[in-house]
Amino acid sequence: MMHCTTGLVAAVMLAAVAMRGADAFYLPGVAPHAFKDGDAVNLKVQTLISTETPLQFDYYQLPFCAPDKILDIPENLGEALAGEKAHTSAYQAFMKKDEFCKTLCKKHYTPQQMEEFQDFTILDYRVNMRLDNLPVAEINLVAFEDKPDETIKLYNLGYPIGSKVFDRDAPGGTPEVYQINNHLRFKILYHPLDSSSVETEDAGSSTGSYIVGFQVAPYSIHHVVRGKWNESTPYNTLATCSKEKEAHDGADIVWTYDVVWERSDVKWASRWDVYLTLGQASDDKIHWFSIVNSLVILMFLSGIVALIMTRILRKDFARYNEVAATEEERAEAAREMREETGWKLVYGDVFRPPPGADLLAVYAGSGAQLLVMTALTLAFAALGFLSPSNRGALLSAVLFFFVLMGAPAGYVAARFCRMVREPDHLRTTVLTATLFPGACFAMFFVLNLVAWARQSSTAVPFGTLVVVMLLWFGVSLPLIFAGAFVGFRQDPIAFPCKTNPIPRQIPPQVWYLRLPVSLLIGGLLPFGAVFVEMFFILSSLWLHRFYYMFGFLALVFVILLLTSAEIAIVLCYLHLCAEDYRWWWRSFLTSGAVAPYVFLYSAYNYFSRAHPAAHFDLLSCSLYFGYTAILSYAVFVLAGFVGFASCFAFVVKIYGSIKID
Repeated sequence: MMHCTTGLVAAVMLAAVAMRGADAFYLPGVAPHAFKDGDAVNLKVQTLISTETPLQFDYYQLPFCAPDKILDIPENLGEALAGEKAHTSAYQAFMKKDEFCKTLCKKHYTPQQMEEFQDFTILDYRVNMRLDNLPVAEINLVAFEDKPDETIKLYNLGYPIGSKVFDRDAPGGTPEVYQINNHLRFKILYHPLDSSSVETEDAGSSTGSYIVGFQVAPYSIHHVVRGKWNESTPYNTLATCSKEKEAHDGADIVWTYDVVWERSDVKWASRWDVYLTLGQASDDKIHWFSIVNSLVILMFLSGIVALIMTRILRKDFARYNEVAATEEERAEAAREMREETGWKLVYGDVFRPPPGADLLAVYAGSGAQLLVMTALTLAFAALGFLSPSNRGALLSAVLFFFVLMGAPAGYVAARFCRMVREPDHLRTTVLTATLFPGACFAMFFVLNLVAWARQSSTAVPFGTLVVVMLLWFGVSLPLIFAGAFVGFRQDPIAFPCKTNPIPRQIPPQVWYLRLPVSLLIGGLLPFGAVFVEMFFILSSLWLHRFYYMFGFLALVFVILLLTSAEIAIVLCYLHLCAEDYRWWWRSFLTSGAVAPYVFLYSAYNYFSRAHPAAHFDLLSCSLYFGYTAILSYAVFVLAGFVGFASCFAFVVKIYGSIKID
C-alpha cells in the first residue's frame, strides 16, 4: 500500500509539472512569419459553426461575396477528418495599412436566400476565419451585477452571421427582427520583429512585424450608395451607416469591412494565450476538484483490494500451505478443506478457456492497441507537440499512433490465442486487424454519406477516405501480422493450476452478483472518477473552444485505468468466492461497462445544449450520436482490456500462491 501511495503522489506531481510546463514550454508547431509594411496578408474563410447544433457547413454554402476564383487551402489529414476546410476570400488587407468602409461586393438576394440567412441566424451560426493561422475572435465586454464598473473580456471564436432584435415600435407587441451582419471591422494586432524599436512611421519597414492578434466586430448596416455602383473598385462612396439591414424579403445588400492595425506588446509565442487561457482561473479549480474526487474513489477501491490481498488471502495462503506435523493435524486440515467453500474450490476450473475465446483474444489485442495509442497521444500532447495552433495535429496523431500500434495488438492477441489453445491463428489475426477498425470505419462511412446528402462540411472527401484505408491495409494490417507472428512463436503462458476435464457445477448466485448488477457497479465508479473532465471535453467540442489541459487529462486517464482495474479485481474476487469461475468475459465486460455511462452522459449533454429544432433532426442526431457511439465503443474496448488484464494477473497470482495436490 505504501508503494501504491508513493506512486500516486509521484503521478500527481508529474502531472502538475506537465501542466505548469505548458505555460513555460510552448511548441506552436508552426514557424513564425514576419510581414513587411505593405505586404498582403491573406484572410481565409473556413466553416460555419454553431453552439446550438453539431452540424457545420462550408463558408460558401451561403451566398457570401466570393473572389473571382476560390482556392482551397491545403489541409492535413486531421483537418480533413474534422471538416475544417479553408478557402481564399475576397477580403484584402495589407500590413499596417488602415482602411475604412471598403466595399466587398453588392449582391441581390432572393426571398429564399434571405430566409436561408435567417435560418442560420436562428441557430446562432458563426463564421470562422483565420489570418496567419490565428482564428478570428469577437470580443464582448461583460460585467457582473454586483460589480457593474468592472468589465471583463470574453473571446468568442468567429462572428455571428446575424442577430435577433426586438422592434419595440412595432404595433401589437415586439416582433422578432433578424439582421444580417454585412459590415466587419477587423482589428489586427502586430508586434515588431525588433520589439525594442520605438513606433514610428518607418518602424518595422526593414525587419517586419509579427501578427499576434485577429479580432472582429460585426455590424448590420443599411448602406446607401452615392452615385453609380462600380464593381471594379473596392472604394464605392456610401452615404450612410446608421440603419440596420433586416433579413426579410429579397433585397440588395452591400458588404463592407474595415481593417485597423494596432501595435501590441504581445509576443509571437504568446499570441495564443487569449484562446487557451479563457476561463482558466475558474476551470483550474474545478479540474483540481475533479482530481480530488477521483483520488477519493481510487483510494477507496485501493483499500478494498489491499484488504483482500493482506488479510483474507494471506490467511488462506497460510492455511493451505501449512505442513501438518502430526496425523491429527493432517486429518483436521483435510476436514477443513472438505468443508471449505470459496475461491479455493474452483482451482480446477478457473483457467478453463471461456466460450468465444478467439473473440476475447481479438478484443484484448485491440484494447492493447488503444491503450498504447492513448498513452502516446497524451504524452505528446502534454509536452506541447500537439498544440492547437498546429491545426489537425491531435486528430492526425491519434490516427497515426493507432495505425503504428498494430504490432502490440497482434502480439497480445497471439499470446492470448496460444494460451487458450485456439487452433485457428489466421482467423484471430485477421479479426484483430479488421473487427474494431472495420466497425468504426463502417459507421464513419455511413455518417459521411449522411453528411454528403446534406452538403455539410463535416463530410470527408473521398480522397481522404482512400488515404485512411491505405493506412489501415498498408500499414496497420502488416504490423498486426508481424506482431502476431512474433507472438505465436513464443511459448504459451503456463497456468499455475491444471484444468479438470469435467466442468464444475456453478451454484445459484445471489442477486448482487448477477451480471447486470455487476455491470452497473463496474461502470459507475470509473465514470464517477472521470465525468468532470468529460464535461470539459464535451463543452470544448460543443462550444468550439480549444482544449489544452492535457496534464489534467493524462492524470484522469491514469485514474480511470487504476479504477477500472481495481473494480474488476474486486468483483472478480467476489464471484470466485461464490464459486463462479466464469471470470474471463465478466472481467472484460465489468470494466468496459463505463462506456454506456459515457454514451448516456453525452446524450444528456446533447439534449441539454442543442437547439430544440435540432433535437430530432436526422443529420444532427446521426452525426452526434454516431461519433459518440464510436468513442464509446473505443472506451469499452480499452477499459475492458485493462480490467481483463488486471484480473488475469490477479487470478494467476492468487492461484499460483497455494499448494494443490
